[in-house]
Amino acid sequence: MDALKNYWPMLALALWLGYKWWNARRVMRLLPQLKQEGATLVDVRSASEFASGNAPGTINIPLHELGSRLAEVPRTGPVVVGCASGSRSGMAKLVLKKNGYAKVHNIGAWRNFMG
Repeated sequence: MDALKNYWPMLALALWLGYKWWNARRVMRLLPQLKQEGATLVDVRSASEFASGNAPGTINIPLHELGSRLAEVPRTGPVVVGCASGSRSGMAKLVLKKNGYAKVHNIGAWRNFMG
């Protein structure tokens, strides 16, 4: 029991990272279907990060601008968000859900958009 007390933060981090990895792979598998449903692919990295490399078909709305640019994201179909690691896109997912978007998926790293 003492070992658990001492290592629970590392265990929690490992579980969180494992969940992020698993969820990104799940969304990658769903991506073809989501595209058929008219998904909007949103990269929430900064404009300079997006300019240095991006996936075809994605639009760039940096996370700090998302709240003021919601009109650019259709509500009629699924939305798939990505960033550098999945953390900012996780926050973007929360922003979109809070603003009434029903089908929002976090694909994690932007490279995952390319399969």
